[in-house]
Amino acid sequence: MTLDFAKMTGAGNDFIVIDDRGNTVGNDARELAKQLCRRRLSVGADGLILIVPSRRADFRMRYFNADGSEADMCGNGGRCAAMFAHGAGLAERTMSFESQSGLHAAEILDDDNVKLMMADPRAMLLDVEIPVRGERVTLSRINTGVPHAVLEVAGLDDYPVLEAGRAIREYRGFMPEGTNADFVTIQDEHTVRLRTYERGVEDETLACGTGAVAAALTMAALGRVKPPVDVETRGGSILTIAFYMSEQGFCDVSLSGEAKTVYQGTLEQSEG
Repeated sequence: MTLDFAKMTGAGNDFIVIDDRGNTVGNDARELAKQLCRRRLSVGADGLILIVPSRRADFRMRYFNADGSEADMCGNGGRCAAMFAHGAGLAERTMSFESQSGLHAAEILDDDNVKLMMADPRAMLLDVEIPVRGERVTLSRINTGVPHAVLEVAGLDDYPVLEAGRAIREYRGFMPEGTNADFVTIQDEHTVRLRTYERGVEDETLACGTGAVAAALTMAALGRVKPPVDVETRGGSILTIAFYMSEQGFCDVSLSGEAKTVYQGTLEQSEG
């Protein structure tokens, strides 16, 4: 089996993107994601994105984590999918696409930047106390397409994100689905720094779009920041989160930032 692909990055989140409108990958997607996303042994990526047909939008994005699990949504992946689709002639600069979390509008802002409208967040719980590595910590929970737990910390550069992130991800109260874990430090009322442990990757990533949205919204709900919020990622890129707040909650949430192709190639997969 021969597959053309693009290796793309969204502010440091890296993805393998395949046009699968012909259903070449089909039911092999989970295993293919596990094979191709292995760093040092294959192409390497945080996840695999398949572009497939949609009856109600320009295309549908299917997103698979590096461990083969299929996720409802990926913010940076969605921005890369939009950039890929526009470059392939599948969509205009302003487009809509479908994911398992619903319909999304996206806009190509320039050659390297994409704005993605996110679904309104749900299931927000502020100031939840749980045990983490022998200590009680206070965090907030929110679903921005996928579940996130957000914890404000001091000394972000030295914080044990891998260990604490894994403990939060596997906390029994968040199972069976688990959660992504975001660690945030406030810079000023419009700027935060963020590190994220991603479920499905089971490691810290250089960026997380839904995590950036989760961090901005929970910190805003706590009165710590105001929109728009610039989120500085582990990889050094900036993701901008815009939104409106009211007594009823958040609306018109958008995620903007870099999305670009690193290289293109062809995969030769053996049939056996």
